[in-house]
Amino acid sequence: MMGKATFRSQQAKIKLFGLILIACVVSFFLLGSGRHTSPGSMLGAVAIASFGCLAIFRARGDAVRNAIGDAHHPTVARGKPSARPIGRRPAGSARSELSAALASCRSAFLAVGLFSGMLNLLMLAGSLYMLEVYDRVLPSRSLPTLVGISILLIILYCGQGFLDFVRARVLVRIGGALDEALGHRVYTSTLRLPLKAGREGDSLQPMRDLDSVRGFLSGMGPTALFDLPWMPIYLIIILMFHWVLGVTALFGAIVLVLLTLLAERLTRKPVSSATLSGNRRSGLITAGSRNAEVVAAMGMAGGLAARWEDANLEYIADQRKVSDVAGSFGAVSKVLRMLLQSSMLGVGAWLVIEEQATAGVIIAASIISGRALAPVDLAIANWKGFVGARQGWHRLSRVLAAMPAEAEAMLLPAPNANVMMHGAAIVAPGTQRLLVQDASFAMEAGHGLGIIGPSGSGKSTLVRALVGAWQPVSGRVKLDGADLDQWSSQERGRHIGYLPQDVELFAGTVAENIARFEPDADADAIIAAAKAAGAHELIVGFRQGYETEIGEHGEALSAGQRQRIALARALYRDPFLVVLDEPNSNLDMDGEQALIRAMLGVRERGGVVVIVAHRPNVLTAVDFVLAMNQGRIHDFGPKDEVFAKMFPTLRPVPAAGPTLRVAAESGAPAVANGTEGGN
Repeated sequence: MMGKATFRSQQAKIKLFGLILIACVVSFFLLGSGRHTSPGSMLGAVAIASFGCLAIFRARGDAVRNAIGDAHHPTVARGKPSARPIGRRPAGSARSELSAALASCRSAFLAVGLFSGMLNLLMLAGSLYMLEVYDRVLPSRSLPTLVGISILLIILYCGQGFLDFVRARVLVRIGGALDEALGHRVYTSTLRLPLKAGREGDSLQPMRDLDSVRGFLSGMGPTALFDLPWMPIYLIIILMFHWVLGVTALFGAIVLVLLTLLAERLTRKPVSSATLSGNRRSGLITAGSRNAEVVAAMGMAGGLAARWEDANLEYIADQRKVSDVAGSFGAVSKVLRMLLQSSMLGVGAWLVIEEQATAGVIIAASIISGRALAPVDLAIANWKGFVGARQGWHRLSRVLAAMPAEAEAMLLPAPNANVMMHGAAIVAPGTQRLLVQDASFAMEAGHGLGIIGPSGSGKSTLVRALVGAWQPVSGRVKLDGADLDQWSSQERGRHIGYLPQDVELFAGTVAENIARFEPDADADAIIAAAKAAGAHELIVGFRQGYETEIGEHGEALSAGQRQRIALARALYRDPFLVVLDEPNSNLDMDGEQALIRAMLGVRERGGVVVIVAHRPNVLTAVDFVLAMNQGRIHDFGPKDEVFAKMFPTLRPVPAAGPTLRVAAESGAPAVANGTEGGN
């Protein structure tokens, strides 16, 4: 493989060659008495300069590819793998992340700017060709001159087409590089956003915003922005023909620029409204498809269709406003540009009549003026995409600011002693109403806790905070004395198994779901989790066993099968804390017995199991009970003592597990032990 020193030496030689070519062309214009320079010589000089720029771009492109390769394959000391996945960034401002993503494409943007400059110079070829034809070829009737400049024009047009082709490819790759740099952060932020801001709005909007930015960068919009700075140069060239032609072109340019600014102001609000109405429409479609069985069974299609139609009409109206504004300004700009070209012909004809210009000047000035105003016309045509991309960029900035990247945390030892919640106050994401207040308890290894209480008492809210899905607004949740946020989410997940009330499986195989989509998952660990959940026989009974595709949301399985596979997922790799939220809601008798055995297995291996239950038969696998009422812990302690106080006439639920000793713990939280009752 080529060494870095040799690679850089070749880069330097290529750059030097390109700079020499450009320097020769500049010297030709500065020292070669430009007034007597023929247009043919100018065209040849432009061609040489384009080859020089191409050489410089080639060298810079090689350097960028080499740098990207080093970034994607960093050198890591042997035995010291990085704790952070590639692509993850330290916690920091969203502005710095977005700026860094753009900065990584700086060389490519410079190349696009360089190509745009050469393209705009080559755009003069047609005008200079017409000037030569009218002012030299026709008066002299020289066929060799016509053939010579025609061949040169073909060469320059081929170079122009090649540069335009390469510029478009570079822009596509800039969009891809930006997506690659930000895609991981945006995706993880999308996953975390509902846990912080709630489920209001469209959770997929950040990904759509990234697609919008990438689509704009990969399209024709940036070419207009790169070509706009060349407008004054074209106007100066026209001014060199005659000041009247220059003033005419300048007036048209000012009018079109004002139209562009007006289009920006008038499209800003409609584009934002169209985005919001589009999100509402998409939300109705997603909700309807997810609950298709309910819709069909209870005849709700008509009412939902009416709601969707209202949202769709609103979306169409917003889109119509945007299209009307953009289309109107596009038509006006096109007419003005055509009118300006005709005006240039008329003014040029007047100057010829007054013997202040030649016939070639008329044609050349008209073509150059059209080229000068073409970027404005293109910018107006792509303004809708530009406004959408800019608004998407601002939304991405706010999302990434609200969801900073996780800092690299020191690797802590696996928990094996206790779990504790102290003084926790919990609200639902995106709301301010307290659902759970002043919750405190602690459980030692080897014990099981059953959480009971009426519906709406805060049981599910409590366990969501216990596993770290929801963050308490006050209070602390600890594993072995360390707050949950001292672990990274990925590392913390290795020690926690969670079966939520609403079971969700992902598209993939049964084995992939049990292994939590872990790369290169251990087959023995997958089978062990399935056996611990009592689901091994169920799974091997499928035609394809563990390789069975379960479909989106696990639609290929029954509710009970989904619940048992989700239980195996919670038990994968023997996590210390296993939290089950109504895990028997869809289980038959055999499933409940398997659930009880799984809970006892967690306790026997020294873990902590927490279960939210309404049916008391699964509480035989726990030895402590926590009763919730109106968002507060009503009672906590050994199961028999709590039941004796809450249900004096109820026969005690027998314990199904071994007698386990729990060390007493002093402090504010109520501690699970064999003597104390609760708080």
